[in-house]
Amino acid sequence: MSQRSIEDFKAVLQGGGVRPTMFEVELTFPSAITADSTLATNESTFLVKAAALPASNVGVIEVPFRGRKLKVSGDRTFDPWATTVINDVSFNLRSTFEKWAEKIQNHNYALGSTSLSEYFASAIVRQLDRDGTQLRAYRFEGIWPSTVGEIGLAFDSTDVVEEYEVSFNVQYWTATNDGDPTVSSVPRDPSGSLNSINS
Repeated sequence: MSQRSIEDFKAVLQGGGVRPTMFEVELTFPSAITADSTLATNESTFLVKAAALPASNVGVIEVPFRGRKLKVSGDRTFDPWATTVINDVSFNLRSTFEKWAEKIQNHNYALGSTSLSEYFASAIVRQLDRDGTQLRAYRFEGIWPSTVGEIGLAFDSTDVVEEYEVSFNVQYWTATNDGDPTVSSVPRDPSGSLNSINS
């Protein structure tokens, strides 16, 4: 049996590990939703209290052959991206999310935007080191809120601040270690290397 010491482990665990509390979310909003998208984006960096780094999912196709199955890659899928948002007395972010959802489809009749650019947006979630430097950044493209969660109210909910869930549908994501991931970093040539994912 291989002998491993705590010193060996310390040598491998660079920087003492990554902390899930050290992150920042930067949401962009469609111009058709808010007159001051800069304010909403700035508020999101402070009030989005929980998010997630994305999963990477590739489906599988099982091809049968003489009682066995050859597993080859299928299509890539992208999970919804869930966030938790702190509510403040301005209700600015909350009302912006509600207007965004209303733009997609009206509450009282089944009409909504016919232009994707009116309700598609993007977001960046940055994983930070304990000194605040960026370790990795993920950019979600073509996002829109599928769920703007309820806010629970109760007389006995003391010593808490209101918060709610917002779940976004995602078209795809890119990633990088340095700077911000961009749409142009993904090669259109299928034979190209996905440097934006691996850098």
